[in-house]
Amino acid sequence: MIEEMRLRDLGVIAEATLPIGPGFTAITGETGAGKTMVVTGLGLLLGQRADSGAVRSGALQATVDGVWIVPESGAVADRVRDAGGELEPLGDGRAELFVGRSISTEGRGRASVGGRTAPAGVLADLADELVVVHGQSDQLRLRSAAAQRDALDRFGGAPVQRALATYREAYERWRAADRALSSLTDDRDARAREADELRAQVAEIEQAAPQPGEDAELAVRAERLANAEALRTAAATAHDALSGDAEPDATSLLAEARRALERANDPVLEDLAGQVADLGYRTADVAAALAGYLADLDETGPHELAAVEERRAVLSALVRTHGTLDAAIELLDTGSARLAELDDDGDRVARLSEERDAAASALDEAASALTDARTEAAERLGTAVTAELRALAMPDARLSVAVSPGTESASGRDDVAILLAAHPGADPRPVSRGASGGELSRVMLAIEVVIAAVDPVPTFVFDEVDAGIGGAAAIEVGRRLARLAQSSQVIAVTHLAQVAAFATNHLTVVKAVDGSVTASDVRRLDGADREAEMARLLSGMPDSDAALSHARELLGLRAEVA
Repeated sequence: MIEEMRLRDLGVIAEATLPIGPGFTAITGETGAGKTMVVTGLGLLLGQRADSGAVRSGALQATVDGVWIVPESGAVADRVRDAGGELEPLGDGRAELFVGRSISTEGRGRASVGGRTAPAGVLADLADELVVVHGQSDQLRLRSAAAQRDALDRFGGAPVQRALATYREAYERWRAADRALSSLTDDRDARAREADELRAQVAEIEQAAPQPGEDAELAVRAERLANAEALRTAAATAHDALSGDAEPDATSLLAEARRALERANDPVLEDLAGQVADLGYRTADVAAALAGYLADLDETGPHELAAVEERRAVLSALVRTHGTLDAAIELLDTGSARLAELDDDGDRVARLSEERDAAASALDEAASALTDARTEAAERLGTAVTAELRALAMPDARLSVAVSPGTESASGRDDVAILLAAHPGADPRPVSRGASGGELSRVMLAIEVVIAAVDPVPTFVFDEVDAGIGGAAAIEVGRRLARLAQSSQVIAVTHLAQVAAFATNHLTVVKAVDGSVTASDVRRLDGADREAEMARLLSGMPDSDAALSHARELLGLRAEVA
């Protein structure tokens, strides 16, 4: 609920603080005093569009601040924290939420939630959880078919909500199966082309049978074969120098040097003789390696270079296609799995078709159950609202709720229409077109009273819900607002004493004229001051004894509300 609201430079209100609190708050005042500015200020706190024309003449900006009492946990608290704001815990599971809004004459605005600047959209999100507003321009918030359906679902309670949850699960399963099947069938040609291309690539790679690093090894081999004669000459010359038939070679010279040092019988020379011996062994090893190298060169045939180059050409083609030889080898592994998936399209289409058909059957069943639940709730809602209308001085009115086949959506397959037959023999018509202004106010109030009994809204705001009515009907409107206030906070701007009499909190907007400047403020009324305001509403004469007596009589009616 909203605990307090402060207005500054909004319309004709220079500065005002509205202590609201729980129960039924009535706001009265002379015409033009600025009663509707209270609703305008509340609308700003609820994220409604800001109009720079609402800034008081001579001021640079208008500001509205509010204090809400909200649950310390839940959807509202989560949204506030998501926006970076904070709540002030009260220690009883509730918390204070401070919100604010400003609008300048230049059209710039600013909003704050829980002490942090936030987009106005955050205020609108909170409003969905906190408040229902009925203004003079849209007395019935149930104008759209979707809103009327949502109202019926609220009234239907757990049975409708369970059926709706089951339907939505079935709807999402059906949509998922349908999207998967459509994607598969729509892309069938593209997938067939992909399979053909992939199959050709895999076959080419399989035929080539490349090995990791093979291209690098072949490059070295090709270089050797291309320079075979030069390599043979170099290797033979080196071999002959190390261990050849001609004398002296390196091996013979090292052996002679080793023997000479060993004969010297000197420790130093003996050590050097060992090193020379080691050189001799290493020279012999190199000579043997050169002999093997020459033998390999002698074994190569004249056609080996051509075979190597041919193999390199095969591998180069794979590299050009796939970027690297490793990528081609990897495709051989992954491509086979992808081909298996693509080749399974026929089976997948069949499986998905079965899944979609099964999901469609489940959806049909869930939609039928939802329609049945709504139809049952619609009958009860029509009966309950009709009974309320009789108490609101519309004894011959009959309200009904029609549930008919509609366009399929995530909310079902039903169109919901609230219909009103305002007079005996009249055909039921959409409620927004089948009632006068005063009747429409009472229909809207009756619907809210009935729905709030099973699904309370934290706060209701009514801007002149009593427009177009008076007398006994006005008393019943006040009585119903008081009943609604037993489960919700109710704020009503009214010009009827019969309505204001049932309020537990009476505020009046007072206009003062000082030269050319007009300003208003808000006062809380009790005792004699409230009686005087009631008398003014009744007769325009706050000091009239008759009007005061009538005011006291009306105020006594409040005690009748259980």
